[in-house]
Amino acid sequence: MKVYETVIGLEVHVELATKSKIFCSCTTEFGGEPNTHCCPVCTGMPGTLPVLNKKVVEYAIAAGLATGCTITRRCKFDRKNYFYPDLPKAYQVSQLYLPICRNGGIEIEVDGVKKTIGIHEIHMEEDAGKLVHDPWDDCTLVDYNRCGVPLIEIVSEPDMRSSDEVIAYLDKLKLILQYLGVSDCKMQEGSLRVDINLSVRELGAKEYGTRTEMKNMNSFKAIARAIEGERKRQIELLEYGKPVVQETRRWDDNKDSSFAMRSKEDAQDYRYFPEPDLVPIEISDEWLEEIQKKQPELRDEKMLRYEKEYDIPEYDASIITGSKKLADIFEATVALCKKPKEVSNWLMVETMRLLKEFEMDPEEVQFSPKNLAKLIHLIDSNGINRTVAKEVFEKIFGEDIDPEKYVEEHGLKIVNDEGTLRSTIERIIKENPQSVEDYHAGKTKAMGFLVGQTMKEMKGKADPGMINKILLELL
Repeated sequence: MKVYETVIGLEVHVELATKSKIFCSCTTEFGGEPNTHCCPVCTGMPGTLPVLNKKVVEYAIAAGLATGCTITRRCKFDRKNYFYPDLPKAYQVSQLYLPICRNGGIEIEVDGVKKTIGIHEIHMEEDAGKLVHDPWDDCTLVDYNRCGVPLIEIVSEPDMRSSDEVIAYLDKLKLILQYLGVSDCKMQEGSLRVDINLSVRELGAKEYGTRTEMKNMNSFKAIARAIEGERKRQIELLEYGKPVVQETRRWDDNKDSSFAMRSKEDAQDYRYFPEPDLVPIEISDEWLEEIQKKQPELRDEKMLRYEKEYDIPEYDASIITGSKKLADIFEATVALCKKPKEVSNWLMVETMRLLKEFEMDPEEVQFSPKNLAKLIHLIDSNGINRTVAKEVFEKIFGEDIDPEKYVEEHGLKIVNDEGTLRSTIERIIKENPQSVEDYHAGKTKAMGFLVGQTMKEMKGKADPGMINKILLELL
């Protein structure tokens, strides 16, 4: 039986987090009423001229430097010509001949094996509009709000061989872009879109098979399923002696299958030519050096620093740095309370639990480091016990309340009055003679029961250490 190898390359389209579009001053803000974030320039009105947004070039260079690319010191834009309703100019301004970044790579690790995935190029381009199909009126409407939103397209080499490698590459790329601050990478809002170029060949063959391109993936899980589905489809075709057709396919995650959209175009089909309305971009030594100096600490370096500087385990460091938002909260909270392991525990356990419960992304966390630091101080100063702290943290997570005020207003402070606690414990002992007898007979669980009954009576507002001390003394 023939053994097949999967060959995968990705085109990752990333919307940049600039305030205005690539060639005009319209807002890039997501949402808004259809066709309210556009102007004559981004809707391609005759006689309009584009003006390049400098921040777009800066973000593209930052992404190139972070992925080990060579920066093209003199680059230019080209016109990519095609007719489609979401493209009002009937051409897209992109870069074919001299892309801004070339020949980079990202190191990934899958099952303990490290591998570098090559980056062929990164180029700048403008986004197209969005088609919205109205099933009620059976018509398709066009929203041009997204027209002209700046993109970088990151084109990998065909170096990936499995869905696991693809997801590892995308995870790392997404984190790099988020740490740089060049994009929020929200797939649900279309600011990170992935096209999969996939082919199969017999193991050991030198020539690549015929590739297809798949679009319309809205999550990493959908990408993994699409890869497995397309791999299986192509192998079945080859096994039956049928050819694989070079085409663009649309992945339908609900139906768990892909459908042919159109034959796959080559570069010559787009009649690329130099963009006549934009001058070439000259990147000086001074500008490149300035961008290089502003490059932030990325995830790999941050992990190593956390282990060394904060003395937290590698596992903790990897989870926290897996989200730029969590890493920022961690560092800011530690700066306030000087307790790295305690902060790490609150992020690793309670924060992760609530994120899972509310089906939230770590980047959506809204609570402030100041209030988490206050909560940790309340525990350390014996103001509240950990059971109450968990209850208070849920309020911090959801509403970012001030824990000190909340504890005061709701009477949640630990009862440190030994007299009150002693009289309560004496009554619990009197009411539970069997448990006292069991304890004296060597059954240690009886002690836990009596502690629990006391905590229940004190409505969770007692110090467990003090309860244990008084109980042992009275027993």
